[in-house]
Amino acid sequence: MTPLLVSMSVISLLGLLWLHLVSRSEIEELAARRSAVAAVLVPAFFLLLAFLPLPGWIPSLFIIVIAAGGFVLLIPSGPAAGFEDAHATKRLDERTIMFSRAALKPGTANFEKYYEEFPHHKESDDNFRRLPGLMDPGSGKFEPLSFHAAGASFETVGQLVDLVEGKPADQKVEISPEEATVFLKGWLEKLGACSSGVTVLKDEHLYTIKGRGEKWGQPVERRHRFAIAFSVEMDHRQMGTAPEGPTLMESGQQYLHAGSVATQIAVFIRRLGWEAEAHIDGNYKVICPLVAKDAGLGEIGRMGLLMTPMLGPRVRLGVITTDFPLNTDEPCFDPSVLHFCSICKKCATVCPPGAIPKGGREEIAGAKRWQLNSEACFTYWCAMGTDCGQCMRVCPYSHPNTLLHRMVRRGLSHSKLFRHFALKMDDLLYGRRPKPMKPDSWLPKRP
Repeated sequence: MTPLLVSMSVISLLGLLWLHLVSRSEIEELAARRSAVAAVLVPAFFLLLAFLPLPGWIPSLFIIVIAAGGFVLLIPSGPAAGFEDAHATKRLDERTIMFSRAALKPGTANFEKYYEEFPHHKESDDNFRRLPGLMDPGSGKFEPLSFHAAGASFETVGQLVDLVEGKPADQKVEISPEEATVFLKGWLEKLGACSSGVTVLKDEHLYTIKGRGEKWGQPVERRHRFAIAFSVEMDHRQMGTAPEGPTLMESGQQYLHAGSVATQIAVFIRRLGWEAEAHIDGNYKVICPLVAKDAGLGEIGRMGLLMTPMLGPRVRLGVITTDFPLNTDEPCFDPSVLHFCSICKKCATVCPPGAIPKGGREEIAGAKRWQLNSEACFTYWCAMGTDCGQCMRVCPYSHPNTLLHRMVRRGLSHSKLFRHFALKMDDLLYGRRPKPMKPDSWLPKRP
């Protein structure tokens, strides 16, 4: 039995050193310290068992228990029970979302019209209007370099609006749906998309009424047959600083990235003679997470964001609607994500205004989802000046897409017991309330 225990000591040492090196490379200071301590204690424990004068059955039983536990964790348990697929059956009015309400100017006709129709929003909206606001110099997290860098990204996105839709070329180029889909997905990957998919555009993907821009108050109609959805990655290190300025800066940068890619694809399709429209920040007609879910990109989790298989919620989404003939993908339904979100609750635990629910899912637009308190969330944004991002920062699915985390995600998708075990390990390594990371040396720090 002694050689086996010595082997287990060596194996545990190598595994924990790997974990330590991964944690250091990811600048996860707490995980690096804890894995270093474990790399000393766990192998030492096995060596102690190996050389203590214990009855032979004790080490044998210990090894059997460890082996059995590992085996049980890896046994596939099938789909998580009790979670139904969530497909919206009702449409939402874009005027009611917080970004649209924040854009209303007191004293304008649109302002008066909106609060005549939705008087119950007036009190909560007056609360956030009394605060400095996003990217405002008077906000709690203001730092001039990162805030103005974010503002530059959002201002540049605004310059793309004239290109989101337009008249297609007079002559249509006929291409098979298979060839067109393969080309577009390959090009999207080259342009920096992490994932992409195609779905048939449905009424419930669209807002009922426009809530921003020159078309405020105009009805939204389904004009196209297909929707192309894609995701772009948000940098792990910058998002790790949430809710500080670098998070806002990265958010703006990836809104710009997604917007420029979507616009470029729409222009390309129109040059082929087919209708196409890009849906970008400040100019959406679709609800991007709903489109992306039906295009197979991920599942909608507790925080109301799309949970992608490899990056969790740490992405921005882009959508192009079109009549260009394409092959569609299967919609995503991942009960393992829904089960993990139901037991994890880290995002709800760290949410400063308590905007993320800790309870079960509720009916939203005809489908069961977790209901975010958008007024509380946005009011906190207006106080801090950033779009917070702490829920995204602490989500266990948001870890970098490395071999270690891919192995964990594979276990999460296959086993209910593994999901419980992985959550405990995530809490143990990174903390139940992980602290923000320190920004890269070139990024500014608030005094």
